[in-house]
Amino acid sequence: MKNIKEEFGQRNKLKETILQFGEGNFLRAFADWMIDLSNEKYQSPGSVVIVQPIEQGLADIINSQDGLYTLSMRGNSLEGKKIENRVIKSVSRAINPYSDFESYKNFIESEDLKYVISNTTEAGITYVKEDLKLDRVQDSFPAKVAQLLYIRYKKFKGDVDKGLVFFPVELIDDNGHYLREYVLKHIDNWKLEESFKTWVEENNFFTSTLVDRIVTGRPSKEEAENFYKENGYEDKLLVFSELFNLWVIEGDKNWAKEFEFLDLPCNVIWTDDVKPYKKRKVRILNGGHTSTVPAAVIAGYDIVRDFMEDDIFASYLNDLIDKEVIPTIDLSKEDLVNFKDQVFLRFNNPYVDHKLLAITLNSISKFNARCLPSIVDYYNLYKQVPKHFAFSLAALLRFYTIEEKDGKYYGKDQNGRVYEVNDDKKVLEYFVQISKKEDFVKMALASDLWEYDLSKLGEFNNTVIDYYNQIIDSDIKKVIKNI
Repeated sequence: MKNIKEEFGQRNKLKETILQFGEGNFLRAFADWMIDLSNEKYQSPGSVVIVQPIEQGLADIINSQDGLYTLSMRGNSLEGKKIENRVIKSVSRAINPYSDFESYKNFIESEDLKYVISNTTEAGITYVKEDLKLDRVQDSFPAKVAQLLYIRYKKFKGDVDKGLVFFPVELIDDNGHYLREYVLKHIDNWKLEESFKTWVEENNFFTSTLVDRIVTGRPSKEEAENFYKENGYEDKLLVFSELFNLWVIEGDKNWAKEFEFLDLPCNVIWTDDVKPYKKRKVRILNGGHTSTVPAAVIAGYDIVRDFMEDDIFASYLNDLIDKEVIPTIDLSKEDLVNFKDQVFLRFNNPYVDHKLLAITLNSISKFNARCLPSIVDYYNLYKQVPKHFAFSLAALLRFYTIEEKDGKYYGKDQNGRVYEVNDDKKVLEYFVQISKKEDFVKMALASDLWEYDLSKLGEFNNTVIDYYNQIIDSDIKKVIKNI
């Protein structure tokens, strides 16, 4: 059987304008896919050179396939189930800077380089003090960026037109802000010339971004072999993702007009403030999971698609978002309803078996971050108890009715089936201690588990207690139906 290089080796050679820190599945299924679409239609923004952010990585495999790989996007569309395969040709090569610093340095000094994309995990954008290295790559990512900019500054003697635009997609708030801050901190620590710091501040641009696409990653051996047979070629870098894609970029789009991706299915939004879009994602998508999954586990379901195919659960989630979440977000209702509809298609993806128990990891902190702000905002707006959220908290407390055995913590669903609960050990030990007590729910609601005093929400606590008692006494789906 042919490999992908033999099957699709012909492509247009565009200038190498993009340095990408990170060769993992996400960026290859996200930014590199968008760049490939744009290159095909507009011959811009150009080719991507991938740089390994750590010593071990995929650079050799990427180069063995001339940067080619297949993205298989799978999910629900408005027309029904859909699989869309695309051979991505936007990556020209990969560099391991730990073994080939010279090639890395030469690309940094390229006239064509304009943009830097990164995904070095949430832990990547942190400040770790280290000395400046002149003959090998730095250790931490912000130090790598500071070194990169210093090399470029020296090469072009501070030319104001040779600055770069940065697109970090690491999953932390204000990622561009913190990357810039830590870069400047390294510059100060290294006591580099003030003119260089000024050049960085005035001629380089750090966007903050929000990204959203579920990338399921490398297929299983069986899935890969089936793909090879169906498509007639082998691909060691084959990656699977959902259909949905969103990239919100906070900054001036004049910094990088080639990253508008006009008239393409990329769903890129340039904005002055990414926060409303972050709120939309956290409260609707993430909050939709957190407010529903514990109840679904208690009902005996295993994966997200299970409860989405149940009319009672689907109706509950729809009402919770429509009535108690959307009114708390400062974006147009049409935009929010459209996003909710996309979320429902994603939750019901026939190609992704999203395990409910995986979602329940650290559910108490997730409820604080994803649901509690909606509850507080809703109550402050209407002076009424958000009943769907009150039920969701009651179900969460029922989920945390647990016992400890051999260092692990277990609950039982309404059918007597055992499930494992994973959270901070102190949280788990607390629930073991109180969950068998008669005033369990009252104690839990009054505890310091929550980042807001729930007693300030009128009858909210009493409503939670009432729903908890109904869950204990009845089938949970009957309780949901009567909300």
